[in-house]
Amino acid sequence: MPTDARTVLATSGGYRWGARTRLELNGLVHHAVELSGAHGRRPRVAVLGTASGDPKDFGYHALEAGRVAGFDITVVDLFPMPNHDDVPGVLLDQDVVWVNGGSVANLLAVWDVHDLRPAMRAAWEAGVVLSGVSAGSICWYLGGTTDSFGPELRAVTNGLGLLPFANGVHYDSEAARRPTVRRLVADGTLPETHCTDDGVGLVYRGTELVEAVAEVDGKGAYVVTREDEGVREERLEPRRLPTP
Repeated sequence: MPTDARTVLATSGGYRWGARTRLELNGLVHHAVELSGAHGRRPRVAVLGTASGDPKDFGYHALEAGRVAGFDITVVDLFPMPNHDDVPGVLLDQDVVWVNGGSVANLLAVWDVHDLRPAMRAAWEAGVVLSGVSAGSICWYLGGTTDSFGPELRAVTNGLGLLPFANGVHYDSEAARRPTVRRLVADGTLPETHCTDDGVGLVYRGTELVEAVAEVDGKGAYVVTREDEGVREERLEPRRLPTP
Protein backbone atom coordinates (compact mmCIF):
# COMPACT_ATOMS: atom_id res chain seq x y z
CA MET A 1 0.00 0.00 0.00
CA PRO A 2 1.16 3.60 -0.52
CA THR A 3 2.77 5.46 2.37
CA ASP A 4 0.35 7.17 4.76
CA ALA A 5 2.24 10.49 4.45
CA ARG A 6 1.68 12.92 1.59
CA THR A 7 5.01 12.73 -0.24
CA VAL A 8 6.61 14.47 -3.22
CA LEU A 9 10.08 13.83 -4.60
CA ALA A 10 10.83 16.64 -7.06
CA THR A 11 13.94 16.07 -9.18
CA SER A 12 16.30 17.06 -11.94
CA GLY A 13 17.29 13.46 -12.62
CA GLY A 14 16.24 9.84 -12.37
CA TYR A 15 17.66 8.18 -15.50
CA ARG A 16 20.96 6.82 -16.76
CA TRP A 17 22.06 5.06 -19.92
CA GLY A 18 21.50 1.33 -19.68
CA ALA A 19 23.77 -1.60 -20.41
CA ARG A 20 21.15 -3.69 -22.24
CA THR A 21 18.42 -1.07 -22.48
CA ARG A 22 18.49 2.53 -23.60
CA LEU A 23 17.44 3.78 -20.17
CA GLU A 24 17.80 2.53 -16.63
CA LEU A 25 16.10 3.97 -13.57
CA ASN A 26 18.70 5.71 -11.46
CA GLY A 27 18.83 6.39 -7.73
CA LEU A 28 16.14 9.08 -7.59
CA VAL A 29 13.44 6.82 -9.07
CA HIS A 30 14.49 4.02 -6.73
CA HIS A 31 14.30 6.47 -3.83
CA ALA A 32 10.74 7.42 -4.79
CA VAL A 33 9.85 3.73 -4.54
CA GLU A 34 11.65 3.47 -1.19
CA LEU A 35 9.67 6.46 0.10
CA SER A 36 6.44 4.68 -0.87
CA GLY A 37 7.16 1.83 1.53
CA ALA A 38 6.45 -0.81 -1.11
CA HIS A 39 8.06 -3.98 0.22
CA GLY A 40 7.56 -7.69 -0.28
CA ARG A 41 6.21 -7.33 -3.81
CA ARG A 42 6.99 -5.59 -7.08
CA PRO A 43 6.43 -1.84 -6.68
CA ARG A 44 3.77 -0.27 -8.88
CA VAL A 45 4.93 2.84 -10.76
CA ALA A 46 2.82 4.86 -13.19
CA VAL A 47 4.85 6.77 -15.78
CA LEU A 48 3.40 9.81 -17.58
CA GLY A 49 5.01 11.32 -20.67
CA THR A 50 2.38 14.03 -21.16
CA ALA A 51 4.91 16.87 -21.20
CA SER A 52 6.48 15.45 -24.37
CA GLY A 53 3.24 14.39 -26.05
CA ASP A 54 3.41 10.74 -24.91
CA PRO A 55 6.06 9.57 -27.39
CA LYS A 56 5.66 5.84 -27.89
CA ASP A 57 9.38 5.19 -27.74
CA PHE A 58 9.48 6.68 -24.23
CA GLY A 59 6.71 4.35 -23.09
CA TYR A 60 8.63 1.38 -24.46
CA HIS A 61 11.89 2.45 -22.81
CA ALA A 62 10.08 3.07 -19.51
CA LEU A 63 8.62 -0.45 -19.58
CA GLU A 64 12.05 -1.93 -20.32
CA ALA A 65 13.70 0.13 -17.57
CA GLY A 66 11.02 -1.01 -15.13
CA ARG A 67 11.60 -4.63 -16.08
CA VAL A 68 15.31 -4.28 -15.34
CA ALA A 69 14.58 -2.54 -12.01
CA GLY A 70 11.97 -5.10 -10.93
CA PHE A 71 9.07 -2.61 -10.99
CA ASP A 72 5.61 -3.02 -12.48
CA ILE A 73 5.36 -0.02 -14.80
CA THR A 74 2.02 1.32 -16.00
CA VAL A 75 2.34 3.81 -18.85
CA VAL A 76 -0.41 6.45 -18.71
CA ASP A 77 -0.90 8.17 -22.07
CA LEU A 78 -3.31 10.99 -22.84
CA PHE A 79 -2.40 11.28 -26.57
CA PRO A 80 -4.27 10.71 -28.81
CA MET A 81 -6.74 9.66 -26.11
CA PRO A 82 -6.34 8.21 -22.60
CA ASN A 83 -5.13 4.63 -22.78
CA HIS A 84 -7.04 3.68 -19.61
CA ASP A 85 -10.77 3.91 -18.94
CA ASP A 86 -10.23 5.28 -15.41
CA VAL A 87 -7.03 7.31 -15.18
CA PRO A 88 -7.75 8.63 -11.64
CA GLY A 89 -8.29 5.05 -10.50
CA VAL A 90 -5.04 3.93 -12.11
CA LEU A 91 -3.15 6.70 -10.30
CA LEU A 92 -4.67 5.75 -6.95
CA ASP A 93 -3.56 2.14 -7.44
CA GLN A 94 0.15 3.05 -7.69
CA ASP A 95 2.97 3.29 -5.18
CA VAL A 96 4.65 6.03 -7.24
CA VAL A 97 3.53 8.38 -10.00
CA TRP A 98 6.55 9.46 -12.06
CA VAL A 99 6.12 12.36 -14.52
CA ASN A 100 8.64 12.80 -17.31
CA GLY A 101 10.06 16.10 -18.57
CA GLY A 102 9.17 18.32 -21.51
CA SER A 103 6.82 21.31 -21.61
CA VAL A 104 5.31 21.99 -18.20
CA ALA A 105 2.90 24.56 -19.70
CA ASN A 106 1.54 21.99 -22.14
CA LEU A 107 1.50 19.32 -19.43
CA LEU A 108 -0.69 21.45 -17.18
CA ALA A 109 -3.01 22.40 -20.03
CA VAL A 110 -3.56 18.77 -21.06
CA TRP A 111 -4.05 17.65 -17.46
CA ASP A 112 -6.69 20.36 -17.09
CA VAL A 113 -8.51 19.18 -20.22
CA HIS A 114 -8.67 15.71 -18.65
CA ASP A 115 -9.46 17.07 -15.15
CA LEU A 116 -6.39 15.46 -13.60
CA ARG A 117 -5.66 18.17 -11.01
CA PRO A 118 -8.12 16.66 -8.53
CA ALA A 119 -6.92 13.17 -9.46
CA MET A 120 -3.30 14.04 -8.66
CA ARG A 121 -4.32 15.68 -5.39
CA ALA A 122 -6.38 12.63 -4.46
CA ALA A 123 -3.42 10.34 -5.16
CA TRP A 124 -1.13 12.58 -3.07
CA GLU A 125 -3.61 12.67 -0.18
CA ALA A 126 -3.98 8.88 -0.37
CA GLY A 127 -0.21 8.45 0.10
CA VAL A 128 0.91 7.74 -3.46
CA VAL A 129 4.39 9.25 -3.88
CA LEU A 130 4.32 11.94 -6.57
CA SER A 131 7.62 12.39 -8.37
CA GLY A 132 9.22 13.29 -11.67
CA VAL A 133 11.92 15.17 -13.49
CA SER A 134 12.05 18.73 -14.86
CA ALA A 135 8.47 19.52 -15.99
CA GLY A 136 7.53 16.52 -13.84
CA SER A 137 9.09 18.35 -10.90
CA ILE A 138 7.77 21.88 -11.49
CA CYS A 139 4.16 20.69 -11.86
CA TRP A 140 3.74 19.89 -8.14
CA TYR A 141 4.57 23.48 -7.11
CA LEU A 142 2.86 26.83 -7.60
CA GLY A 143 5.12 27.32 -10.60
CA GLY A 144 8.69 27.82 -11.67
CA THR A 145 10.87 28.67 -14.66
CA THR A 146 10.30 27.06 -18.03
CA ASP A 147 11.30 27.09 -21.69
CA SER A 148 7.78 25.95 -22.61
CA PHE A 149 7.18 29.22 -24.49
CA GLY A 150 10.51 29.49 -26.29
CA PRO A 151 14.28 29.51 -25.73
CA GLU A 152 14.10 32.45 -23.31
CA LEU A 153 13.05 31.21 -19.89
CA ARG A 154 9.77 32.52 -18.50
CA ALA A 155 7.70 31.99 -15.40
CA VAL A 156 4.87 29.52 -15.21
CA THR A 157 2.53 30.20 -12.28
CA ASN A 158 -0.38 27.79 -12.66
CA GLY A 159 1.15 24.64 -11.21
CA LEU A 160 -0.88 22.18 -9.17
CA GLY A 161 0.13 23.99 -5.99
CA LEU A 162 0.44 20.90 -3.81
CA LEU A 163 3.65 22.53 -2.58
CA PRO A 164 3.38 26.26 -1.68
CA PHE A 165 6.69 27.19 -3.33
CA ALA A 166 8.12 27.55 -6.83
CA ASN A 167 10.68 25.22 -8.38
CA GLY A 168 13.86 25.67 -10.38
CA VAL A 169 15.31 22.69 -12.27
CA HIS A 170 18.62 22.04 -14.07
CA TYR A 171 20.14 24.74 -11.89
CA ASP A 172 23.74 23.89 -12.73
CA SER A 173 23.52 22.69 -16.32
CA GLU A 174 21.63 25.51 -18.08
CA ALA A 175 23.26 28.92 -17.70
CA ALA A 176 20.04 30.97 -17.70
CA ARG A 177 18.31 29.01 -14.94
CA ARG A 178 19.93 30.60 -11.87
CA PRO A 179 19.73 34.27 -12.95
CA THR A 180 16.14 33.82 -14.12
CA VAL A 181 15.06 32.31 -10.82
CA ARG A 182 16.81 35.06 -8.90
CA ARG A 183 15.19 37.79 -11.01
CA LEU A 184 11.70 36.33 -10.74
CA VAL A 185 11.98 35.87 -6.98
CA ALA A 186 13.39 39.38 -6.55
CA ASP A 187 10.50 41.02 -8.44
CA GLY A 188 7.85 38.90 -6.69
CA THR A 189 6.75 36.91 -9.75
CA LEU A 190 7.76 33.70 -7.97
CA PRO A 191 7.54 32.98 -4.24
CA GLU A 192 10.26 31.16 -2.29
CA THR A 193 11.82 28.86 -4.89
CA HIS A 194 13.43 25.47 -4.31
CA CYS A 195 16.02 24.48 -6.94
CA THR A 196 17.95 21.37 -7.90
CA ASP A 197 21.15 20.71 -9.79
CA ASP A 198 21.01 17.82 -12.24
CA GLY A 199 20.92 14.52 -10.34
CA VAL A 200 19.36 16.04 -7.21
CA GLY A 201 15.89 15.66 -5.70
CA LEU A 202 13.91 17.33 -2.92
CA VAL A 203 11.79 15.26 -0.53
CA TYR A 204 8.61 16.75 0.95
CA ARG A 205 6.39 15.23 3.61
CA GLY A 206 3.16 17.15 3.43
CA THR A 207 4.37 20.60 2.42
CA GLU A 208 7.57 20.49 4.48
CA LEU A 209 10.93 20.17 2.73
CA VAL A 210 12.63 17.46 4.76
CA GLU A 211 15.70 16.44 2.74
CA ALA A 212 17.76 16.88 -0.40
CA VAL A 213 19.09 13.70 -2.00
CA ALA A 214 21.40 13.04 -4.95
CA GLU A 215 22.20 10.19 -7.32
CA VAL A 216 25.53 11.78 -8.34
CA ASP A 217 28.36 13.42 -6.41
CA GLY A 218 29.18 17.09 -6.07
CA LYS A 219 25.71 18.54 -6.69
CA GLY A 220 23.49 20.80 -4.61
CA ALA A 221 19.98 22.04 -3.89
CA TYR A 222 19.06 25.64 -3.15
CA VAL A 223 16.37 27.71 -1.44
CA VAL A 224 15.97 31.17 -3.00
CA THR A 225 14.01 33.79 -1.06
CA ARG A 226 13.27 37.48 -1.53
CA GLU A 227 15.16 39.76 0.84
CA ASP A 228 15.30 43.59 0.89
CA GLU A 229 14.54 43.98 -2.84
CA GLY A 230 17.13 41.31 -3.59
CA VAL A 231 17.42 37.58 -3.05
CA ARG A 232 19.06 35.20 -0.61
CA GLU A 233 20.23 31.80 -1.87
CA GLU A 234 20.89 29.03 0.65
CA ARG A 235 22.64 25.88 -0.52
CA LEU A 236 21.46 22.53 0.83
CA GLU A 237 23.91 19.63 0.81
CA PRO A 238 22.16 16.49 -0.48
CA ARG A 239 22.48 13.05 1.01
CA ARG A 240 24.11 10.72 -1.52
CA LEU A 241 21.83 7.87 -2.50
CA PRO A 242 23.20 4.38 -3.19
CA THR A 243 23.64 3.51 -6.84
CA PRO A 244 21.06 0.87 -7.80
